[in-house]
Amino acid sequence: MTPVDPAELPGMEFDWLATDDAGHLAQMLSSGHGRVPDTALSSEEDLFALHLWLDEQPLSEALSIPEGTFQALLAQPQRRGLYVYDAQPAAGDAPDAARSDTYTLLAAPATPLTLEHVPEAFRAIIPRLPGHFSQQHTLTIEGQ
Repeated sequence: MTPVDPAELPGMEFDWLATDDAGHLAQMLSSGHGRVPDTALSSEEDLFALHLWLDEQPLSEALSIPEGTFQALLAQPQRRGLYVYDAQPAAGDAPDAARSDTYTLLAAPATPLTLEHVPEAFRAIIPRLPGHFSQQHTLTIEGQ
């Protein structure tokens, strides 16, 4: 397994998956500035395979936000049952200002996909975040 190099993350769109206390899944869009937990960086190969697996899942519902917008393009994983969160730009002139720890909900599924649906081989790279996505408009992430 080849870990993802955190030095490559600033300025690069890096999408990773997370689970909550209920086992629901969310796709997290770093937008080139969002923090990413170390667990999600543990294997480039598994992350790539996980995204391929996810792309093969059937579209199970309509988008919960209006079509034809930039946000709708980002929110496509919601059609497969994932919550979708997007990192917000950090403010200020601090040395780590390029790394934001805040992700905001873009779209929520009617029927969430759960961790039990994910092949066991990929579960180790999916960090668990506290709380329930269904009750959290914003998330605070610790990581790189």
